[in-house]
Amino acid sequence: MVAADAERPADLIIEGCIALVHDEEKGIGFLQDAAVVVRGRLIEAVTSARAVAGLPAVERIDGRGQLAMPGLINCHTHTPMVALRGIAEDMPVEEWFNDWIWPIESNLTDRVVELGAQLACAEMIRGGVTAFADHYFSMDKVAAAVADSGLRANLGWAYFSSQGAEGRERSLDFALRMRGAAEGRITTSLAPHAPYTVDDGDLEVTAALAREHGLLVHIHAAENAAQTENSLARCGRTPVEVLERAGLLDVDVLIAHGTGITEKDLSVLRRGAGRIAVASAPKGYLKFAWDTTPIRALASAGIPVGLATDGAASNGTLDVWESMALTALVQKSVENDPTWLTARQALGHATTQSARAIGLGDQIGALAPGRRADLILVDLTGPHTQPLHDIAATLVHSARSSDVRTTVVDGRILMRDRRLLTLDVPAIVAELAGQLPALTERRKGRRIQDYDG
Repeated sequence: MVAADAERPADLIIEGCIALVHDEEKGIGFLQDAAVVVRGRLIEAVTSARAVAGLPAVERIDGRGQLAMPGLINCHTHTPMVALRGIAEDMPVEEWFNDWIWPIESNLTDRVVELGAQLACAEMIRGGVTAFADHYFSMDKVAAAVADSGLRANLGWAYFSSQGAEGRERSLDFALRMRGAAEGRITTSLAPHAPYTVDDGDLEVTAALAREHGLLVHIHAAENAAQTENSLARCGRTPVEVLERAGLLDVDVLIAHGTGITEKDLSVLRRGAGRIAVASAPKGYLKFAWDTTPIRALASAGIPVGLATDGAASNGTLDVWESMALTALVQKSVENDPTWLTARQALGHATTQSARAIGLGDQIGALAPGRRADLILVDLTGPHTQPLHDIAATLVHSARSSDVRTTVVDGRILMRDRRLLTLDVPAIVAELAGQLPALTERRKGRRIQDYDG
């Protein structure tokens, strides 16, 4: 039903589309000849096109031939690292970090961070991502890029124990200062880098701060099997057990990657009293020849798994459509089961489960009355998406990020008919190009951290 409001027209009506909807019992479904009504920053109704035919609106979009769905959520990335896209390829992760990424990151400036974040936001808007979780440095500049772009984000300022108490305090200060910024589109987290770069004492303090201030903790952990083995050799505990001992599983925590999670870790995760989630970025794991996130086992433990890209320096893109397709395919392969993971499940991971992962499970991730109006329109008329026998399969295995025509966040149109409305990509690219020579210089022995897993 559509609320009658003769005094004020709807702000936006999308009509004649197919609508992807979530049903608690049946999972994902599709409504034909549907309409989405947006009033203010919220979805007021998902109904039939006939029901809105006479409803006044400030703006209408003809959705025929398109599918309306909740925007995709990239639940773990490092947006400024688009500046390092393709700079270090075809090498082990230790060489990637120690000889390339961390030496180059020692050259970072605030302006490079902001330009990289702006370019990343443009890429995500064009790819149908409406929200992301970022874990990086100079995060005030990333927040500025989020505000300018119109996207939604959860932001955390990363820190290492090698920085002393100052790094942890900077992360807390940012989280408290910036949550609720950009008209409420920015939420924040504490961002200890990982158990191998942040000591037990700092992890314990982080857990206490998260509990005191009601903050999410966003951390890399059990990124690969080697890290888990090294942790066991070093301290007799897996990275997940290190998190438990520090109290981080009793607060809200987002664990990036988790490909090194063991069977023993599953019972540890089940014991956690906090809202625990894992972010999976399958493309980077394939490039580094890692295992993949054990999504089926985590599902059995009741742990949501959101989809992510990680940074473009490792992933190559910030394309969550790629992550959906690869998740479905890789999971079938590692489980040796063609019935797992289905296209509908992959869509759920990229929307509702990713929303839960970044702490916004009751606000975004679904087209439903009362949810934030974060949605996209996907063109289904191309030859590669026809005919439509199974819409879910078409979205995951046939559609591309370039099929996204329109992106809306908080009821505001950020891209319409493939035209970006909030960011000037040529200007961003031109200025960033001038910064690259100084950024990419590698100075022997200079790096922000050492990687030994």
